[in-house]
Amino acid sequence: MRHIAIIGSGPAGFYTAEAAQKQWGEAVRIDIFDMLPVPYGLIRTGVAPDHQSIKAVYRRYETTSLSGNVRFIGNVMVGRDISVAELQELYDAVVLATGAPHDKKVGLPGEELGNVFGSAAFVGWYNGHPDFAALGPDLSGKNAVVIGNGNVALDVARILAKTREEFAGSDIVAHALDALEGAKTEQITILGRRGPHQIAMTPKELGELGHLTRACPRVDPADLPEEGEDALLEPGQRKSVNLIRGFAAIPESHREDKSIDLEFDFFAAPKAILGANVTGGRATGVEVERTRLEGGRAVGTGETYIVPADIVVICIGYQTSPIDGVPFEESAGRFANLDGRILPGLYCVGWARRGPSGTIGTNKPDGFSIIGRIAEDIGAGGRKVGGEGFDALAQTRGLKVVGFSDWKKIEEAENARAREGSPREKFVRIVEMIEAAGKG
Repeated sequence: MRHIAIIGSGPAGFYTAEAAQKQWGEAVRIDIFDMLPVPYGLIRTGVAPDHQSIKAVYRRYETTSLSGNVRFIGNVMVGRDISVAELQELYDAVVLATGAPHDKKVGLPGEELGNVFGSAAFVGWYNGHPDFAALGPDLSGKNAVVIGNGNVALDVARILAKTREEFAGSDIVAHALDALEGAKTEQITILGRRGPHQIAMTPKELGELGHLTRACPRVDPADLPEEGEDALLEPGQRKSVNLIRGFAAIPESHREDKSIDLEFDFFAAPKAILGANVTGGRATGVEVERTRLEGGRAVGTGETYIVPADIVVICIGYQTSPIDGVPFEESAGRFANLDGRILPGLYCVGWARRGPSGTIGTNKPDGFSIIGRIAEDIGAGGRKVGGEGFDALAQTRGLKVVGFSDWKKIEEAENARAREGSPREKFVRIVEMIEAAGKG
C-alpha cells in the first residue's frame, strides 16, 4: 500500500489525488491536508463570486473526496501543527500543492499607504477568506485604480463596478456586498505597462465589461495598433483585442446614462503611489510614466502624469508561502524543484511548483505528471505507516481535525443561511466553521 500526503486542497491537490487513484487504484491511501476547515482552495476564495459556472468544478473534487481511499484533513496547518519532516516520516510521498496565496510585491514607493491592497487580499475580502474578511477597504472615494492587465484585474474592476442586483446568483459575502452597494466610485482606471496586444485578458472576462448596468469601458483609439497586426495574434488573443477595439468605438452618447467610467490606460507604468506623508496616510493618486514598446518590452518615455486614486488594488501576481525546511526560490515565488521533485520523498505541484501561471485546468496534467514521477521513485511503496500515524499524532497534540463529513455540515449551514438568490453565505471566521462542523 502506498501512502501519499497532499498539502493543499485546491485544484492542484485534488487533481494530484485523482491521478494517484488512477495510477494505483485501491493500492493507495491519500490524505489531503488544508489549513482551513473548508476545502477547494482558490475555487472557494479566489474565483470571482459571480463566476459560479467556474466554481462548479468543485463537484469533481467532491467525487474524489468521497472515494474510500481519499481523506480530507482540514484545520491542520503544516509548519505549525505538524512539520513537513514529520509528514515525510509518516508517508511514502509528500506533495506540496499549496498554491500561491500571497501577493507579489510590486516594489512601488507608497505601496504601504492606507487603502492600497494586493489582489490576493482584496479578492479574499469579497470572497470571504478568513485571513482577509476584516480588510475593510474604504470605498467612499470617487477614484479607483487597478494595476495589472490580467483576468484578476478585470475581476476586481468588474466587482467594483457592479450593482447589488448584478450580484444575484453569486456567493459574494454579505460584508463585501453591503460595502460595494454603498461605494461612491465614479472612475475605475486599469493601468497596463504595455498595449492591447500584450494583455493577459481572456475574451469571456473582457466581454462581461460591455454588459454592466452602471459602468462603461473606455479605450483611447490612439492606443490601438494597426488592425492588420491582429492577424499575428493567437485566436483567443485576437478575440480579446477585438473587444478592446469595440470598447474604443463606443459612442459618447452611450455613456450618458452610466455613472461609472471604466478606463483602460495602456502604455502606463506606475512609478509611485502618492498619499499624505504621515503615519497611516492614505493613497491619493498614482504617478504614471508613459511607455512605448521596444522589442515587446515597455520602455519609459520620461513623460509622467498623475491618476487620482482613493483606492488602489495591485493585481500583478502571486507567490507561494515558504515552509520551514523546504528549499524556496524567492525570485520566482515558488518551491525550488526539478520537474516537481524537491527532496527525496518531497514534491510540489501546481503554482507551488511552477509559479502562478496557467488556468485551473492546467493543474490536471501537472498532477498526473507528478504522480508519474512519484511512481518511479517509490515503486511498490508500503514502507510508511501513513494516515494511522497522523491520527495518533493529531490525538496526542489535541488537533481539531475537520474531515469531509464535517465540511459537509459546514456547507449545509452555509447553504441554509444564504440570502435569497445566492447559493450560500460563507462563514468568514474559522471559529464559526469549527462550530458549524460540531468541533467547537
